[in-house]
Amino acid sequence: MLVSERIGQFFLDSESGRDRLEYTEYGGGEAWVVLVHGQLMPRRMHQPLARALAAEGLHVVTLDLLGHGRSDRPADPLVYSMTAFGEQVVALLDHLGAEQAIVGGTSLGANVSLEVAVLAPDRVRGLILEMPVLDNAVEAGILAFAPLLFAARFLPVSITVTRLLTRPVPRGLVPFWAGIVLDTLDQRADAMAAVVHGLFFGRMAPSSRQRRRISAPALVVGHPADPIHPAADAAMLAGEMSHATFVRARSILEWRLTPDRLNREAAQFALGCWQVPRRRRRNS
Repeated sequence: MLVSERIGQFFLDSESGRDRLEYTEYGGGEAWVVLVHGQLMPRRMHQPLARALAAEGLHVVTLDLLGHGRSDRPADPLVYSMTAFGEQVVALLDHLGAEQAIVGGTSLGANVSLEVAVLAPDRVRGLILEMPVLDNAVEAGILAFAPLLFAARFLPVSITVTRLLTRPVPRGLVPFWAGIVLDTLDQRADAMAAVVHGLFFGRMAPSSRQRRRISAPALVVGHPADPIHPAADAAMLAGEMSHATFVRARSILEWRLTPDRLNREAAQFALGCWQVPRRRRRNS
């Protein structure tokens, strides 16, 4: 089913000045869902899920957080933190005139969604949390992102050369997820260093005590054999929250390559949060 898609933008005042953030809306109505990308990735990574949810009657918005995708990328690490990202999602809801939304995301996006639930619990209708990064992921996270911070700070030419090599590749000529990888590699060294630095030395997620106070219903998706996003973290989070359901993905790539099962789980959960009846599909 085809759904309408619209690109929008809004502005925030921060320590770096006036920053522009860009988003895409899918579908319409008052049953809002906001999806947040992974670290250094663009919002386009959630395009397939956004289209699937919008086809069920939900109004889905994907956001490029500050320093990501097509939003502004200031080179000041002080503007990047989980709390600041959570505030950006709340500002998006204000801009859209959405009193409440289901907020969800992948990896960084899952942690940002938790921040929103702590910062503005009355604005959160539900949570869709894929691959949260919590206690069991600390060592792997350091191993994964410390080299990126080192390269961006001390070997910026490596980031610049990578950008120059990958940016000219037409995204329409490569498979979707190859295009997402290319978009993720499209970084500026100073901004990338600022993002990683700000997150590296800030708090990773709300504390366990804060997470236990979240009362919104949640769908938590964990991956087996994922060193950076251990399924143990997802299972622990689901156990901490009073109205959470844990779903184990069949593999790290299931929601990327064979998404139908997890799309159905997400749609059923979101429709239940809004109590929207599932649309009947016409037979072709």
